[in-house]
Amino acid sequence: MRDIMGMMGKVKEMQAKMEKMQAEIAALEVEGKSGGGLVTVTMTGKGELKGLKIDPSLFKEEEVEILEDLIVAAHKDAKDKAEAVMAEKTREMTAGLPIPPGMKLPF
Repeated sequence: MRDIMGMMGKVKEMQAKMEKMQAEIAALEVEGKSGGGLVTVTMTGKGELKGLKIDPSLFKEEEVEILEDLIVAAHKDAKDKAEAVMAEKTREMTAGLPIPPGMKLPF
């Protein structure tokens, strides 16, 4: 019976940590850059686009495709950074728990 109560306490503790981590991720803002900083994207940890900065030198009609590619690349850079932060926070939170390799949290 004590084992069950102890386990329930651990579950509640883990749930509180998970909620805190999710709030931190939602508040997180990351910047992704491309083209040597000519395009900068700012997004939240949840993937919401918050800002886009484009160097005026890219506003040329013949370079529209380049600009489009740079925006996509900057977004990917920001997304990769946000995912790296989320993975690190998850590793910190689950340190010492017997979680199978490759299992992703939050579920």
